[in-house]
This record gives sequence, C-alpha cells and structure tokens, in this order.
Amino acid sequence: MKRKEIPQFGNLHGVKVLSTGTNIAGPFASTLLAEQGADVIQIESTLMPDMLRRQGDTWTVEHRNNRTMALNIVSEEGREVLFKLIKESHILIESSKGGTWEKWGLTDEALWQVNPQLVIAHVSGFGQTGEQEYVSRASFDTIGQAFSGYMAINGMPDPAPPYAAKPYTCDYVTALFTAWSITAALFRAWNTGIGESIDIAQFEVMARIQANALMDGLNHGKQAPRLGSYGTPLVALANVQQCGDGNWVVTGFGGQGVFKRVEELWGLADDPDFAEPHGTMQKSDGVRAEKFVKAAQEFFQSHRAEEAADILNKIQVPCSVIMTYEMMSKNSHYQARNTFAEWYDPNTGKVVKGINTIPKFKNNPSQIFRGGPTYGMDNEDVLTELGYSEDQVSELYAKEIIRKKW
Repeated sequence: MKRKEIPQFGNLHGVKVLSTGTNIAGPFASTLLAEQGADVIQIESTLMPDMLRRQGDTWTVEHRNNRTMALNIVSEEGREVLFKLIKESHILIESSKGGTWEKWGLTDEALWQVNPQLVIAHVSGFGQTGEQEYVSRASFDTIGQAFSGYMAINGMPDPAPPYAAKPYTCDYVTALFTAWSITAALFRAWNTGIGESIDIAQFEVMARIQANALMDGLNHGKQAPRLGSYGTPLVALANVQQCGDGNWVVTGFGGQGVFKRVEELWGLADDPDFAEPHGTMQKSDGVRAEKFVKAAQEFFQSHRAEEAADILNKIQVPCSVIMTYEMMSKNSHYQARNTFAEWYDPNTGKVVKGINTIPKFKNNPSQIFRGGPTYGMDNEDVLTELGYSEDQVSELYAKEIIRKKW
C-alpha cells in the first residue's frame, strides 16, 4: 500500500511511526496510533516472521492499519534503508532485550544525528539501565508479571500457585504506557525540535498498577495475599457468584445505600440484625453476615445470571453477568455501540470480525482500513517512496536484505 492510498482520518494523520518490535508490547502501541490515522511501518526480521503470526487471528487485529517490511536492519544495506526511514519518521518504537540497539551501534545519539526530533521508545523486559545481568535478560508477558510482583498477588489462596493474568496483560499494559509516553514526548519534540528517548520496562509498568498492595508492602512490610474471587480476606461474600443457569455474575456491594437496597430486596430490612447502618459485610459481622450470605446464595441460585443482574441494577446495585464471547456478540449494548467491527484480512483473503477501535473520538474518529499485512507485503511501496528503483529493490531481494516469502 502506497502512503497516498492510506485514508486520511484521526487526530494523528501526518504522524509517521516506525516499529521494529515483535509480539505485542511494542507493536500494539503503534497499532493504537495507526487506528488514529498515523502512518505506521512495521519492520519484521528477515530471519523469521513475527511469532504472533502463528497465533490464530491475533495478527490481523493487533497489526491492523500497519504497513510492513521484512528488513535485515543489522546489515549494511538494511541499515541504510533503516536510516532513510528514520529520517522521515516522527516516532521509533523498538522492543528487544535491553541494550540490543546499542550493541548494534544504533544508539540514541546515532539516531538523533539522522533525525534530531525523533521520539524513541525502547520497550524491554528489564529496561536499558541497571544491573547488566538483568538488562540483558529476555522477557515475555509472564516474566514481566512475575518479576514485578504482580503475579504474586493474583490467583487462588495458598497452597494454589500464583496466576498470570490473561491474555497477555503485561504486554498490553506495557503497550498502553508506550502509547501515552510517546504521544507526550511527540508534543514536546514538535514544540522544541528536540527528540526524546523513553525507557519502558515491562516489570516497572506492572509494578506501577498495584495500588495499595505495593504501597503496603514497601511501607508496612505487608505482602498482599492471593484472594481468588474475594476482594479482601475480610469480606463475607465473594463478589463472584454462580446463578441458577450455571452462568456467573460479579457484584459490587459497597456503601450504606447499596446494602440498604439489596437487603430490602432480599427481605432482610426488618431483621434487627440489620438495623445498624453498615456499608460493608465482613466475616466478623457474625450472624448478620451469615444471614446475608444465605440470602445472597438463595437469590442467585433462584435466578438466571441475566435476570439477577437486571434485578440488582434496577435498584442501583452494581452487578454484571460474566460475559462469554457468545453473550457479548448477542448483547444489545454491544450492538448499539458498534463495539465489534468487520475488516478485510490480507492473510486469509476473508472478512473477519473483531473489536472495533477503542476509545471513540467524536470529532476525529478512528478507522480500520485493513487487517494486519502479509509478510513483507509493502516492501516495494515503502522502498519506492524512499527513492529506490526497481533494480535496486530486486538487488535487495537477491541479497536477502528484504524478504516477502518464508
């Protein structure tokens, strides 16, 4: 696809992004920008296609709106192409083991000599600085969750093992941090003419989103226990309940008003044990807690999940069915908001259905103009834009500096 063929839309139209990472943590950030109109070129290795291509339909959604090249960037000719791409790009996102680009001689300073305003995002498991033993380690989603302490607080209580949040929670959160940080840096670079380099470590991203659990650990020596479906070990009723139809709901019981309304619904309001105002229901509440749990279990077991959720929400008690994909596809609210969309997948030659662009912009909406491209799909178009002739492109293929088949 030629640049002039890319639809013009979104708040990021005109922004040029070069992405060289693999899997999700780096590339998903660039796709979020592409969904808002940025021109994204994804570079894959000539040694092996991105492993994400082997994971079902993941590639078509997580690389949609991207153009792609298969380029050997560490070769002399490949580096020449890379520098030409960098010269006209606003953002570079690379994801690799810490120090990889520096080892290749592609330091920030070398890149800024080519493009002083370039915003560079280095995405890695353990960062670009620190103890070299850690910096050079490989990382995947679960590694980031483990080293950050995030996995230690997720899962069922002991003796069950810790649990990694799925799917690819660490990778996706890392990508979100990458997207916001490069957008902030781009604003500054455009105002000052000075580029920026951002060091994004997966483990630090996951450490950032642990709220009071990490704070209590650092300041009070408390290790947060794994609670499973309980929000806290003190609560009397797990917030996940199975209903009469076998489906599940999750509830949000909290606050005096919520408890007053649900206790009226369940016929507990006139019970003397419930007379004292309360905004929680804890195990230490004794008989009152036992009665509340019994009433809750009877209510959920006597209703289908959708019925239970509707009844509770009508009295302003937070509750949701734990949705399956089939439920989601049939749900009227999903349909009303066009939460799902269809697009053409170049890899299969078929139209696929998946998540629409998120969030929704009113004045400059996002678009999907194609799914994730095939391997090396845009080699010729990108190189032609850089000034390469047909003979020069053929020579790059002959030397395997670029590839299209695997």
